Amino acid sequence: MTLETGRITPMLQDLESLVRCESPSDDLSACNKVVQLANEIATRELGATAEILEVNGRPLFWWGDKNPKVVLLCHLDTVWPIGSFNPIWQIDGDVLRGPGTFDMKVGFVQALYALKGIQGSVALIATTDEEIGSHASKDLIMQVSKTAQAVLVLEASLDGKVKTGRKGTAMYVVKAVGLASHAGLEPEKGINATVEIAAQILKLKELENPEFGTTVVPTMLKGGTTANTVPAEATLEIDARSFSQSDLERVDRAIQSLSAITPGAKIEITGGLNRPVLEPASCKELYEIAENVAKSIGMAPLGSAEVGGASDGNFAAAAGARVLDGLGAIGGGAHAANEWASVKAIDERKNFLHAFIKELLK
Repeated sequence: MTLETGRITPMLQDLESLVRCESPSDDLSACNKVVQLANEIATRELGATAEILEVNGRPLFWWGDKNPKVVLLCHLDTVWPIGSFNPIWQIDGDVLRGPGTFDMKVGFVQALYALKGIQGSVALIATTDEEIGSHASKDLIMQVSKTAQAVLVLEASLDGKVKTGRKGTAMYVVKAVGLASHAGLEPEKGINATVEIAAQILKLKELENPEFGTTVVPTMLKGGTTANTVPAEATLEIDARSFSQSDLERVDRAIQSLSAITPGAKIEITGGLNRPVLEPASCKELYEIAENVAKSIGMAPLGSAEVGGASDGNFAAAAGARVLDGLGAIGGGAHAANEWASVKAIDERKNFLHAFIKELLK
């Protein structure tokens, strides 16, 4: 709808259909459905069909040129299991709620509608594995970014600000292997894998470095089989991030070299570096152009921010592309129960993006 008239616009209708087509990353059937729906919308609104590719077993939406000068980079997968976000669609004044609205189906719709009337070498690409590390789509993203003159990432903004820097990321699973025994009768005969993981957590926290915003966060922890058994196995997942690539590599070396502390226990480590740091230098030129475009169409300054969350823009920058991120929704609550996006901002950001693309294609 528009705030002035209360009328539901075609863009909001398309957004609602995409949100209702729930698409958690680990549900391939759901991801295929949302990509098919996106293609139906693109065919109707842009007058040409997209190509739906299968990339390392994952569906990927590609509309436009094969070797584009300007790439609009999106993802259509979400973190929300089907049926877990209720109500699935709601508009209350300027607040729009639904799974994946802010992160980042609003951004996809803004990008698609911004392309209406655009002539030139451009492509709209939407992946379905961004929320789980982009392992399937990473190589394709880097390949298309190598020859593009600009990669515009439609991830959500930070309170309206575009994103001109992102931390690099690494992800690990540490598995402790011990020996089971009866917790009451003979605990001394066991090797407690949960105790081993607890000792490793204390070591991991020592790897953090505030100077570079380096964080090493234990996230998911699993261990044991029954309440009266010394655990023979325990696993810990770790999320590590930094604004410094060299410091992230320091953390990686330390985690890869972890060894058991508990006598008799064994440690197994999988995972490693994922997304490289998105350096502000990769965003500087496009950010300056974006601010000039915003001024030329009467918008307030966009503003910019460096953030801890990573995106596929990190891969694009690593391939040598000029990147600008955070061009999507204005709102908040990414991955949270209060996820929301501003209705009023959708048209404004779409219009800005249209003007920005035209400027880059000159």
